[in-house]
Amino acid sequence: MFVQNTSFLASPYFWGTVVISCIMALIHGSIGDLIENQKFKNLSEEEKAVYLQQKNKPYLKSLWESAFKKQSAKEEKDMLIDHGFDGIMELDNQLPKWWLGLFWFGVAYCVVYIVAFFFTDFANPIKEYDEEHKAQIASVEEYMKTAPQATLETAKYSADNIAEGEEIFKTNCVSCHMDGGKGGIGPNLTDNNWINQPESTLFKSVFHVVWNGSPNNPTMVAFGKNGQLTGNDIEKVAAYIYHINQEQQPVTPAQGGAAPQGEVANWEKQ
Repeated sequence: MFVQNTSFLASPYFWGTVVISCIMALIHGSIGDLIENQKFKNLSEEEKAVYLQQKNKPYLKSLWESAFKKQSAKEEKDMLIDHGFDGIMELDNQLPKWWLGLFWFGVAYCVVYIVAFFFTDFANPIKEYDEEHKAQIASVEEYMKTAPQATLETAKYSADNIAEGEEIFKTNCVSCHMDGGKGGIGPNLTDNNWINQPESTLFKSVFHVVWNGSPNNPTMVAFGKNGQLTGNDIEKVAAYIYHINQEQQPVTPAQGGAAPQGEVANWEKQ
């Protein structure tokens, strides 16, 4: 009931519960038969005839009648409790068998579940979550191995990639270009001066340089060619750099940014 796959069918706890339940049902039935036989011996011949007539009724019909049986006037009188209020008398009725059955089933189920939850990994939602999370991460990694990667021709700018691109930038680029791309060892990425302008648009030019490296600076790693970043990763980094260059104010030398390097760029619009 509480797991999203069928692995619980192979669990020893599940089958152990099934076996114990079957054994308990057999014991219960055997004890019931012994009690029934003993009671039958103590009945009069007339009572035995009535009892046998009741036993010959179809099981479902007998079950229905026992669940919704109404007491006779004599039976109600015998069940009267010796107190009342405002003329209302209380009957000591027995609960219906179906209600008692559901109640004791619920009690047994709760006991089994609580023991399983606290002392085993069976039906433990935290354990199940961890397993499912690991499986999902593995499936994502497997998908990424075969997923089509962005290339210089297919890469497109998307604002949805900025946040992830910033994280990739912090991991791979911030040591040279500093936080926010303001420049350090590497040039300032927020101004409009660029050493490398291999493409007509800023986004494509950044993708080109991050993939192939810089012919003017051997310290600029060719992240794509070296396999350090995938095409999709570079597409996200290019989106972040485009964002800080075109959609934010440049970080000037007075604000701690590196001095402009290269030539002023005249990018085509995206």
